[in-house]
Amino acid sequence: MDNIFKRIVILPLIFISLLLTKAQQKMTMDNTALLIIDVQNDYFPGGKMPLEGSEQAGKNIQQILEEFRKNKLPVIHIQHISTNEGASFFLPNTPGAEINPLVSPKNDEKIITKHFPNSFRETDLLEYLHSEKIKNLVIAGMMTDVCVVSTTRAAFDLGFNNLIIGDATATRDRELDGQVIKAEEVQRSFLAGISALGNLYSRITGTKDFLNGK
Repeated sequence: MDNIFKRIVILPLIFISLLLTKAQQKMTMDNTALLIIDVQNDYFPGGKMPLEGSEQAGKNIQQILEEFRKNKLPVIHIQHISTNEGASFFLPNTPGAEINPLVSPKNDEKIITKHFPNSFRETDLLEYLHSEKIKNLVIAGMMTDVCVVSTTRAAFDLGFNNLIIGDATATRDRELDGQVIKAEEVQRSFLAGISALGNLYSRITGTKDFLNGK
């Protein structure tokens, strides 16, 4: 009798819990925006600063972008225009500074121009996110160890929950003390660092897992 009574009580509670979980997931997506950082022509083959794996990363970002568009969720394109003395890429009014066709913005999608690695610095990004009641950011773009990481850390400090799509980011070889550090190692190290301490600054996932809801 006790077991029957427990089942009568527990089963409705489980059902209610599942409903609440689904509602929370939907609410989370309702407060989520896709932030695409610096997917611009100079980072692709033939550009002035080509990155390792930029084409594949761009294709992955394109898939994620299509998912956001399909679900009518906010999309924000960050476009870097170099204004610092001695800059060699993303120069104003050049084809290399244009957003790559893989992720060309649509008319209703926000485009924010920045001049620093941190997408929040001297831009209206924070104001826009607040106006749209965004609490969660799905982040993709380039370069992983510069603009992606600096923007993600700033977003955390400003109270946002972050998710980086790891295979939708890209970087290039670096040099330290005369030694070359390969792009793959740079990529993995920076993603590992930003997700350290229990995903403190950001959780990391892959394109397939994200599209499958994992």
